Amino acid sequence: MKEYYIDLGSSTIKVYQYEKELVLLEEHSIYFKNGFSKEKGISEENKEALFDYFTKLQEKYGFTYVNTHIYVTGIFRELTYDKKQEFVREFNEKKDLHFNIISHGIENYYLGKATEHDYEGKKVMIINMGGKTTEIVTFQNGIIVDRKNLKIGVADLMNAFPGANDSLSSVSIEEMNAFVKDQLNTISFDLDYDCAIFTGGEERFEKLTDFHLVENDLFFDGVHKYKLSYEDYLEGTKKVFFDENYTMEKLYALMPGNPKWMDGARPGAIIPLAIFDLAQIKVIIPSDVNLIHGVIRDNY
Repeated sequence: MKEYYIDLGSSTIKVYQYEKELVLLEEHSIYFKNGFSKEKGISEENKEALFDYFTKLQEKYGFTYVNTHIYVTGIFRELTYDKKQEFVREFNEKKDLHFNIISHGIENYYLGKATEHDYEGKKVMIINMGGKTTEIVTFQNGIIVDRKNLKIGVADLMNAFPGANDSLSSVSIEEMNAFVKDQLNTISFDLDYDCAIFTGGEERFEKLTDFHLVENDLFFDGVHKYKLSYEDYLEGTKKVFFDENYTMEKLYALMPGNPKWMDGARPGAIIPLAIFDLAQIKVIIPSDVNLIHGVIRDNY
């Protein structure tokens, strides 16, 4: 039987199908942070957009309570207890689906499952960035030895630096990088990582924008085929900020199915850059793995 798994975050909804293997069917962006209140919930406009999108999904794929599993993260965790209960009940009544808001701890657990590997004894940092939060998991000798939950995400950079999404960015990478580092000034990082895996569609993005990817010869897990140096990551980031070949209009055109995803591309490059600086990361592994991959590994 086909099963459907949905990763619903602060700004992006990813729809997967599982039948022997996990396949990303589609994704859709809604900026739930706009007009959000812990006491009142998401805005009426965004609620309508969410319900409309799920109506289309149900018609297209035949979602039912039995075959569909929704994992909700990000800004929805900030709802008050009463509002959270009210929204889950409303979603269930209107769509006959369970709006499953998971904790940071559960998200970290699935992220750990998704990236669980011995990495040939390497010390590996896993960075999973969302709209409002960023999770970091450390593997060493195939064992999780540390977890960090950072209260900063792509939406924070989009709000603080709207000029980053001008046709060519009107704000500097250095200014944004300093902002993130200031937000992380109470967080300490080890300085002996062999590499960092940056998840959330990063491999796809770096391929689309021609980052200098080379064969990953650090480890073999059958998933992560590419790596790049810190210097090449920085050069690629500069390119998508300031190169005439990568204006916002051209970035949108690279993802016609969900162009709004690109609104987070430039801001989303800066949080990991700051972490790479603070942890002195020299090798980066781009990844399309997310928590749903962990759900599948945990259940199958």
